[in-house]
Amino acid sequence: MDPVSPINTSNEQATASGVRWKMPDTLVIIFFVAIAAAVLTYFVPIGSFDTQEVTYVVDGVEKSRSVIDPNSFAFEVDDAGEPILKPVALFEGHGGAGFFNFAFEGLVSGSKWGSAIGVIMFMLVIGGAFGIVMATGTIDNGILKLIDVTRGKEGLFIPVIFILFSLGGAVFGMGEEAIAFAIIICPLMIRLGYDGITTVMVTYVATQIGFAASWMNPFSVAIAQGIAGVPVLSGAGVRFIMWTVFTLMGLIFTLSYAAKVKANPLHSYSYQSDSYFRENQKEAKLDSRFNLGDILVLLTIFATVAWIIWGVVTQAWFIPEIASQFFTMGIVVGIIGVVFKLNKMDINTVAVSFKRGAATMLEPAVLVGCASGILLLLGGGDASTPSVLNTILSKAGEFIGQLPSVMSAWFMYVFQSVFNFFVTSGSGQAALTMPLMAPLADLVGVTRQVSVLAFQLGDGFTNILVPTSASLMATLGVCRVDWGQWLKFIWRFMLALFVVSSVIVIGAHYLGFS
Repeated sequence: MDPVSPINTSNEQATASGVRWKMPDTLVIIFFVAIAAAVLTYFVPIGSFDTQEVTYVVDGVEKSRSVIDPNSFAFEVDDAGEPILKPVALFEGHGGAGFFNFAFEGLVSGSKWGSAIGVIMFMLVIGGAFGIVMATGTIDNGILKLIDVTRGKEGLFIPVIFILFSLGGAVFGMGEEAIAFAIIICPLMIRLGYDGITTVMVTYVATQIGFAASWMNPFSVAIAQGIAGVPVLSGAGVRFIMWTVFTLMGLIFTLSYAAKVKANPLHSYSYQSDSYFRENQKEAKLDSRFNLGDILVLLTIFATVAWIIWGVVTQAWFIPEIASQFFTMGIVVGIIGVVFKLNKMDINTVAVSFKRGAATMLEPAVLVGCASGILLLLGGGDASTPSVLNTILSKAGEFIGQLPSVMSAWFMYVFQSVFNFFVTSGSGQAALTMPLMAPLADLVGVTRQVSVLAFQLGDGFTNILVPTSASLMATLGVCRVDWGQWLKFIWRFMLALFVVSSVIVIGAHYLGFS
């Protein structure tokens, strides 16, 4: 798992012919994936499932969810009874999803509760709010004071932050929230001698490790167990040990990489893009301003974080409420900045800072929207609407059902990992796949608890890699890390996660985990 230095593996590598190869831009990669998705519609017929309501109990509260009926899949057929294709046209009118419509339709898809439009608006609002915070100069000055006070103990920052974010992912499904924290933590990490990639590791990646290995995640394990008919939150002891193992894996990998970057910044995979932060920090000095106004700004940030945690845990608040909480924080911080003349702020400065902060989110927002458009090309994620994606889901279930039991357990994990590229929502993927995988597990001799384990590991860890994950792309965006750089860095860790997860799923099967 030891990260390899990128010094001899830069984006541009000389080939034997002397031609230099450059990693394609993330948008280029998404575009070609969209082409592949469109081509697929010319060969794979469309089909659909019926849906049904299932109920389950979490913490004594009965909940329900609409899921697919695993025995109801049917192809859409023509008058002769033959399955029909629904090839994507180059262009569609009246709101259709033709190939050249996928970018716009992806950008406006979904609802305010999720991807794409909800996440995009969330990004713009928190970008604007933190634009105001950064304009006060409090974060830069506070980081300098923190470094001065904790001099010699900086090594504790990475372990403490990583474990806290992993706990956040495990306990209340933290994911999108990491975007906001990355805005603050990235300048701190670079000031400490680390880089933007280290920031992504201790924030977003840590949450996804916690999310995937959780013993109680309400958006993943609890829903999957409820749908599968397994006692909700059962197997918590085994899963807690699993969370500890994966968190230690992530922490060791992060510390190893961070140590190399601190020893020689040129070892950083994001050295060039980190120049944005280094340039902004050149003028700061240890004797810089830190007054009552700065203290009030920090107290406002901490109060907002506490407010958000309370809202998420006790009120089930999500994207709309969290974005509004950060917007409130931005207004309060703006008022403090104007009253105390932080960096000579006035009302117009507050407005300009909000717009500039939001503007920094435009690039990752475009990537999030275009990635969401890929799902639309495959027919969308609605199980009751005939689509290529439903056919893929059904055929994958049939294939897994023909394998020996141990291979079925492992292929459940592999399938969930691949399927997460198309449906990155944990609860959404559970609703689509678990009604199929749970009864399939009975048929092939795999316990339903193992099928849930395969789901949570496959669903969670691939969020660290796939460009269709809105939260990943947004976190990379605020840290100025291109997805191509990220891929070159993270693939070794992803391979390690895949191997260990495979061992755990196979071992759980042989041990009869139930």
